[in-house]
Amino acid sequence: MLEGAKLELAMMAIALFVSVLSSAASAEEMPGGKEAMFKIKMTYADVVVTATLYDNATTRWLRNKLPLTIPMMNRYGRELVYRFPEALPTDNVSVRSYEVGEIVYYPPLHSFVILYAQNGEKFSMQRLGHIEAGLENFENADDISLTIENAGKRIIDSDFCSTL
Repeated sequence: MLEGAKLELAMMAIALFVSVLSSAASAEEMPGGKEAMFKIKMTYADVVVTATLYDNATTRWLRNKLPLTIPMMNRYGRELVYRFPEALPTDNVSVRSYEVGEIVYYPPLHSFVILYAQNGEKFSMQRLGHIEAGLENFENADDISLTIENAGKRIIDSDFCSTL
C-alpha cells in the first residue's frame, strides 16, 4: 500500500513539473509574458527600416534564410506583401485586427506582410514583429525590392510584451 502511495505521489510531482515547464515555454511566445525577440534591418533603394521580430516558428524559419531579398507588392493602400511559393511553418495563428507597423504572416496566401496603414479589417495571421523606425517610408512606396538582414541582436522585452 505504501508503494502505491509513493508511486502516485511521484506521478503527481512529475505531472506538476511538466505543467510548470510547459507554462514557462509558452510564456515566451504569449503576449503579457517575456518574449524573446531579435532585430532585423530592411532596406530598399537608399531607405533603411528597422524592426523587431518575435521568436516563433515562422520567424525562426525566416531568420535561417537571411539575408533575403524579396519583391514586395504595395497593396490596398495599407500593406506591402510578398507571397512565398510554399507555406511557412506557424505556431500561433489567430484571427484578429492589426496594429499599424505590425509585420505578419498571412497563411492562406503564404504572405509576408508589412502593415503601414489601418482599415479596421480582421484576418487570420501569425504575428511576426513590429517596425521600430522608418515605417513612414512605406506609405508612398511603389512595388519594391526589399532586402531583410539580421541585425544581430537578440533581446527579451517584457515591457513591450505587456502592452500587446
